[in-house]
Amino acid sequence: MGVFIVNGTHLPIPPSIIGLLLLFLCLRQKWIKVGMIREGAGFLIGFMTLFFIPSMIGVVEYPELLSSKGFFLIVTVFASTILTIYMTGIFSKKIEEKEKGEGEEKSGSHHLYR
Repeated sequence: MGVFIVNGTHLPIPPSIIGLLLLFLCLRQKWIKVGMIREGAGFLIGFMTLFFIPSMIGVVEYPELLSSKGFFLIVTVFASTILTIYMTGIFSKKIEEKEKGEGEEKSGSHHLYR
Protein backbone atom coordinates (compact mmCIF):
# COMPACT_ATOMS: atom_id res chain seq x y z
CA MET A 1 0.00 0.00 0.00
CA GLY A 2 2.85 2.37 0.83
CA VAL A 3 4.42 1.92 -2.62
CA PHE A 4 1.04 2.39 -4.30
CA ILE A 5 0.39 5.63 -2.38
CA VAL A 6 3.88 7.05 -3.02
CA ASN A 7 3.72 6.18 -6.74
CA GLY A 8 0.22 7.65 -7.05
CA THR A 9 0.84 10.86 -5.10
CA HIS A 10 4.59 11.34 -5.69
CA LEU A 11 5.12 12.07 -2.00
CA PRO A 12 8.78 12.46 -1.00
CA ILE A 13 8.31 9.93 1.82
CA PRO A 14 9.63 6.35 1.78
CA PRO A 15 6.88 3.77 1.16
CA SER A 16 7.89 1.89 4.31
CA ILE A 17 7.08 4.95 6.42
CA ILE A 18 3.70 5.28 4.70
CA GLY A 19 3.10 1.58 5.43
CA LEU A 20 3.95 2.05 9.10
CA LEU A 21 1.62 5.03 9.33
CA LEU A 22 -1.16 3.00 7.70
CA LEU A 23 -0.55 0.14 10.15
CA PHE A 24 -0.66 2.59 13.05
CA LEU A 25 -3.91 4.07 11.75
CA CYS A 26 -5.47 0.63 11.31
CA LEU A 27 -4.42 -0.42 14.81
CA ARG A 28 -5.63 2.85 16.29
CA GLN A 29 -9.02 2.56 14.57
CA LYS A 30 -9.16 -1.13 15.61
CA TRP A 31 -9.58 -2.25 12.00
CA ILE A 32 -6.68 -4.62 12.70
CA LYS A 33 -6.43 -6.35 16.07
CA VAL A 34 -3.03 -6.49 17.79
CA GLY A 35 -3.34 -10.26 18.07
CA MET A 36 -3.39 -10.53 14.28
CA ILE A 37 0.15 -9.12 13.97
CA ARG A 38 1.66 -10.02 17.35
CA GLU A 39 3.39 -13.24 16.24
CA GLY A 40 4.87 -11.72 13.06
CA ALA A 41 5.97 -8.57 14.87
CA GLY A 42 7.64 -10.63 17.58
CA PHE A 43 9.48 -12.64 14.94
CA LEU A 44 10.75 -9.49 13.20
CA ILE A 45 11.80 -7.84 16.44
CA GLY A 46 13.77 -10.98 17.29
CA PHE A 47 15.84 -10.51 14.12
CA MET A 48 16.05 -6.72 14.24
CA THR A 49 19.80 -6.69 14.83
CA LEU A 50 20.29 -8.31 11.42
CA PHE A 51 18.78 -5.23 9.81
CA PHE A 52 21.69 -3.13 11.09
CA ILE A 53 24.42 -5.28 9.51
CA PRO A 54 24.26 -3.53 6.09
CA SER A 55 24.78 -0.13 7.68
CA MET A 56 27.77 -1.42 9.65
CA ILE A 57 29.30 -2.86 6.47
CA GLY A 58 28.82 0.54 4.85
CA VAL A 59 30.86 2.17 7.62
CA VAL A 60 33.66 -0.38 7.12
CA GLU A 61 33.70 0.10 3.32
CA TYR A 62 33.64 3.91 3.51
CA PRO A 63 36.28 4.98 6.06
CA GLU A 64 35.71 8.66 5.18
CA LEU A 65 32.64 8.38 7.40
CA LEU A 66 35.09 8.42 10.27
CA SER A 67 36.42 11.87 9.27
CA SER A 68 35.27 15.08 10.96
CA LYS A 69 31.97 15.01 9.05
CA GLY A 70 31.68 11.36 9.93
CA PHE A 71 31.98 12.25 13.60
CA PHE A 72 28.84 14.39 13.37
CA LEU A 73 27.13 11.61 11.46
CA ILE A 74 28.00 9.10 14.17
CA VAL A 75 26.81 11.47 16.91
CA THR A 76 23.55 12.02 15.02
CA VAL A 77 23.00 8.29 14.54
CA PHE A 78 23.79 7.61 18.20
CA ALA A 79 21.44 10.37 19.41
CA SER A 80 18.62 9.25 17.12
CA THR A 81 19.09 5.65 18.28
CA ILE A 82 18.84 6.68 21.94
CA LEU A 83 15.76 8.78 21.16
CA THR A 84 14.18 5.87 19.28
CA ILE A 85 14.82 3.47 22.15
CA TYR A 86 13.40 5.99 24.63
CA MET A 87 10.26 6.66 22.56
CA THR A 88 9.76 2.92 21.97
CA GLY A 89 9.89 2.37 25.72
CA ILE A 90 7.31 5.07 26.33
CA PHE A 91 4.94 3.73 23.66
CA SER A 92 5.42 0.14 24.84
CA LYS A 93 4.57 1.16 28.39
CA LYS A 94 1.43 2.97 27.26
CA ILE A 95 0.33 0.00 25.15
CA GLU A 96 0.97 -2.39 28.03
CA GLU A 97 -1.03 -0.21 30.42
CA LYS A 98 -3.86 0.00 27.91
CA GLU A 99 -3.89 -3.78 27.40
CA LYS A 100 -3.90 -4.30 31.18
CA GLY A 101 -6.85 -1.94 31.49
CA GLU A 102 -8.77 -3.76 28.77
CA GLY A 103 -7.99 -7.08 30.47
CA GLU A 104 -9.40 -5.82 33.77
CA GLU A 105 -12.58 -4.61 32.06
CA LYS A 106 -13.09 -7.98 30.36
CA SER A 107 -12.57 -9.88 33.60
CA GLY A 108 -15.38 -7.92 35.21
CA SER A 109 -13.38 -6.06 37.82
CA HIS A 110 -14.69 -2.55 37.31
CA HIS A 111 -13.39 0.24 39.48
CA LEU A 112 -15.62 3.13 40.42
CA TYR A 113 -12.76 5.64 40.29
CA ARG A 114 -9.93 5.54 37.78
